[in-house]
Amino acid sequence: MLWLVFTTGACNLRCSYCGGSFNPRIVPWRVSYNPVRLKELIEGDPEAVVVFYGGEPLLNPRFIMWMMDNVKASRWGIQTNGTLTELLPASYWRRMDTVLLSIDGRRGVTDAHRGVGVYDRVVRALRRLKAIGVGRVIARMAVTSLTDIYLDVTHLLDLGFNLVHWQLDVIWDGKWDLLGWARSSYLPGIRRLTQLFVGRLREGVVLGIVPILGVLSAYLHKPYTGPPCGAGYRSVAVSTDGRVLACPIAVREDWANLGNVNLGFKMMNIEDHLPEMCRNCEYRRYCGGRCLYAIKEGERYWGVDGVKAVDYVTRETIRIILEAGPEVKELVDRGVVKASDLYYDPILDSTEVIP
Repeated sequence: MLWLVFTTGACNLRCSYCGGSFNPRIVPWRVSYNPVRLKELIEGDPEAVVVFYGGEPLLNPRFIMWMMDNVKASRWGIQTNGTLTELLPASYWRRMDTVLLSIDGRRGVTDAHRGVGVYDRVVRALRRLKAIGVGRVIARMAVTSLTDIYLDVTHLLDLGFNLVHWQLDVIWDGKWDLLGWARSSYLPGIRRLTQLFVGRLREGVVLGIVPILGVLSAYLHKPYTGPPCGAGYRSVAVSTDGRVLACPIAVREDWANLGNVNLGFKMMNIEDHLPEMCRNCEYRRYCGGRCLYAIKEGERYWGVDGVKAVDYVTRETIRIILEAGPEVKELVDRGVVKASDLYYDPILDSTEVIP
């Protein structure tokens, strides 16, 4: 399963949609538990995928190095804002199976939310990591009203990212005109991206567009039984105070507390946490409920109408991608691409299939 391990609650940026560092009384800025206990838990999982998380995880590189030197895991990864990559020696970067760099697309879009100059620093980090020998670097986008999803995703692929995934700036941030933007910009952009994906597939090339790849994977292979990120049933987050959480952004909510590193923890039965509208939805196999945090907290932040708006955008996104399903299956049947090339497990990369 996926272990998202907080190294710190602190961050060196103050992005507009998250506000920067966690309150240190809620997520301490240093690890306060005995990491040997975490080592024992992780090593009890024969398929442990460990991804460092924060805050900005590279503000505590010593903890990352200790973990990688002392803990046995099947895969290593990190989600970082990409501005401090020089703090971790190259030998550790080479051992990373997946590196996710936070970048929102083109320079103007990225810098508008993350700070002037951040785009250039992340692009330098991408080039440095590629030169070091990191094989799989993923762009981790936050998508807002400034985003042109087609232009920004294709820009990141052209820069050399192996995959691109994104999260919509909904529920946890202030409410905005999601529906108007989705209908005029986002959903037409999803259609263009899907057409691009299929066009390259006809040439035998699988583009690393995670939401498209992930939905088609569920179409051709195994459906998602819960949110594709695995929150609470295939994935846990370990806070710096030792709490084991179902979701890394649910650091204050009691429902997300599964236990702690000292006493152990119990995974969720995700079926118990899906609302009826998700359990009976025609798109469940592709969506799995989209986001556990939104399921639990969405109405509190955006109200019923807001949750319905997000649900509409999710359904339309999946529907547009599935329109390509028959042709994709035909290309597989003809041997243009292998079915295995279109299998994607987001747990291995800690990515988001459903934005």
